[in-house]
Amino acid sequence: MMEHQDETRAAYDAVVELYASLFADRLETRPFTRAMVGTFAELVRGTGNLRAADVGCGPGHLTAMLHDLELDAFGLDLSPAMIDHARRAHPALRFDEARMEALPVEDCALGGVLAHYSMIHTPPGELPALLAEQVRVLAPGGLLLVSFFATDRPEPVRFDHKVAPAYSWPVDRFAELLADAGLTTSARLLHDPASERGFLDAHLLARRQ
Repeated sequence: MMEHQDETRAAYDAVVELYASLFADRLETRPFTRAMVGTFAELVRGTGNLRAADVGCGPGHLTAMLHDLELDAFGLDLSPAMIDHARRAHPALRFDEARMEALPVEDCALGGVLAHYSMIHTPPGELPALLAEQVRVLAPGGLLLVSFFATDRPEPVRFDHKVAPAYSWPVDRFAELLADAGLTTSARLLHDPASERGFLDAHLLARRQ
């Protein structure tokens, strides 16, 4: 576990300024993703618990978007360079360095967790434990929105992501992992890729039982 996380952290530390410049539009050019994030925020507001974590927040653009959508949002990321950038770019918001499998959040504390392509570098065998940690910090009825690359193959596919090795997932398999973790999937969205990789972009919205 430590080896791939160290590799991922170092890779993102090395590209933070380029990565931030590529995603500075905060989804203005990605209507499907923007719609799912907006729906997520509306449903989290509906729980009455406005605390939401953007796990794998990168440069903080989506944390800021969640804040604009009236959530008490904070960002967590493995990469200290990403956290430094996010703090400079959004000084009014909270950002902390953290691993997704050991979140610095108390049990049942959050109304929502956003995982925007932040689980893609996790080897398949480690994903159930990662999902269990997201469920731990969600209050009953809290929501998880997870976005990832989808494949029509029956098993996850490892590929050379531009930053660090990553995996695309069969959507039904990922939904099964959510169910095993204690989450009920209420919505899924698949759409054409926004890049040359050719994978579909997938978004699953699930609620803690």
